[in-house]
Amino acid sequence: MKQQEAKRRRQRTTGSRLPAAGKPWWRAPMLAVAVVVLAAVAVLSVRQYWGANGAEPAAGREGGVLIGGPFSLTDQDGRAVTDADFRGRWMLVYFGFTFCPDVCPTSLNRNSEALDLLGDKADAIVPVLITIDPQRDTPEKLKDYVHFFHPRTVGLTGTPEQIAAVAREYRVFYVRAEHGAPDQYLMDHSTFTYLVGPDGKFVQFFRHDTPPQEMAERIKALL
Repeated sequence: MKQQEAKRRRQRTTGSRLPAAGKPWWRAPMLAVAVVVLAAVAVLSVRQYWGANGAEPAAGREGGVLIGGPFSLTDQDGRAVTDADFRGRWMLVYFGFTFCPDVCPTSLNRNSEALDLLGDKADAIVPVLITIDPQRDTPEKLKDYVHFFHPRTVGLTGTPEQIAAVAREYRVFYVRAEHGAPDQYLMDHSTFTYLVGPDGKFVQFFRHDTPPQEMAERIKALL
């Protein structure tokens, strides 16, 4: 009896960790995670290789990771624009949405304060808001919103596919978060502001908590 009970205990403790015979590999959690991680490393290695050999779209790097790239979107006046339209000017790019209760307005206000601190040097910089909520952020909605911040702020929207594409280029995370009524949802998203050079390449990013004075000093050193 004791031997049978011990055998049953071993079966209970090991059965939860090992996949059953014949079970597909993707049903084994640790093996599936390992495969996904290896695939991600392989993709990143390929991107870095092509970037080093000139076949990657114009972009910069942060810690070896490519950031930034081409986009095709619509501005707050309904005009089609691409990244090429900003060549020759610096861009201060933020990804957010007009229904954002606090984080986005705080970041956009901070960006405007930094530009004010730069004085005439700020004329070379275009502050840009790219929405991650294209379902609600129409050009008209963006036009009403961006004027609350810097007078030269450009608001950009597009189709969900276009927004997803530019977010991937900038390594931006965003996801819809349901809260109550269907049209009252929020968006969880990363909060970096990206500085892009006149050549269209990423230069550096600023965290949400970077003070405007520090931001202005770091930008001024590059102009």
